Amino acid sequence: MAAGVDLRPISPSWQAPGEPGRVVPMRPEPGRPLVIRVGKHLRGLFDRLIASSSLVSNEPVLDVRDFHWTQSLRSNWEAIRDEAIAVALQGDAAPSLATISPDHRAIAEVGKWRSFFLWGYGYRIDDNADRCPRTAALVERIPGLNSAFFSILAPGTHIPEHRGVTKGLITCHLGLIVPRDGDVRMRVDDRVVRWAEGETLVFDDTYDHEVWNETSGTRVVLLIQFERPLRNPGRWIADTFLGVVKRSAFVQEARANIGHWNRAVKQLDV
Repeated sequence: MAAGVDLRPISPSWQAPGEPGRVVPMRPEPGRPLVIRVGKHLRGLFDRLIASSSLVSNEPVLDVRDFHWTQSLRSNWEAIRDEAIAVALQGDAAPSLATISPDHRAIAEVGKWRSFFLWGYGYRIDDNADRCPRTAALVERIPGLNSAFFSILAPGTHIPEHRGVTKGLITCHLGLIVPRDGDVRMRVDDRVVRWAEGETLVFDDTYDHEVWNETSGTRVVLLIQFERPLRNPGRWIADTFLGVVKRSAFVQEARANIGHWNRAVKQLDV
């Protein structure tokens, strides 16, 4: 069983891989790490200090031309898409984000938002990255890489309004599979944006944002989080906060959950 999963009788639930019929209830983690709980109270101050030190725009949606490395993703998007299809979209390879990250259980309905991590908070997920060598090589050249994963959104999914942990990180999406039989979109603050296959979208996830997949197909993007270019004191503040988060149970339990999931899936393949 994945570490940190709460087994009390609540809803929604998920079925453990390799254990047909066994339903494991999911809920937001009640005892969140101190750095996250305290950080939520202080992040307004932290974010203002970081914003004042930013070397790029603080707008909700940023110009991809300010991040030259996004061109390599666009130039190789078909190879990245093919690896996602061959690896992340097969069977149970990509678990629900709710089973991996306790902090996402309040917004990520089980089975609706799945993830296949290559990197998470500075840690390489070797089992997954080695299965996607082309994608791994490309993302590992991104300056300040924090996380990289295939983000898989099921038909009819709505991810409610939420916001990221720190303004010290910026998010990039590379569109890989974008259904066209309806509307699939994201609101970032007061901006509404849509994905296109082979195109990148860069945004600040500390603004309230929400996502809809109002189609009959599955939306897949490569989601990258990278460090915001900063001068001091913002750089020091962001690095200190991220360093604490990286060592916290918030991240370490998620790493353990990915490991448990991958081992369970391998047992299914034996």
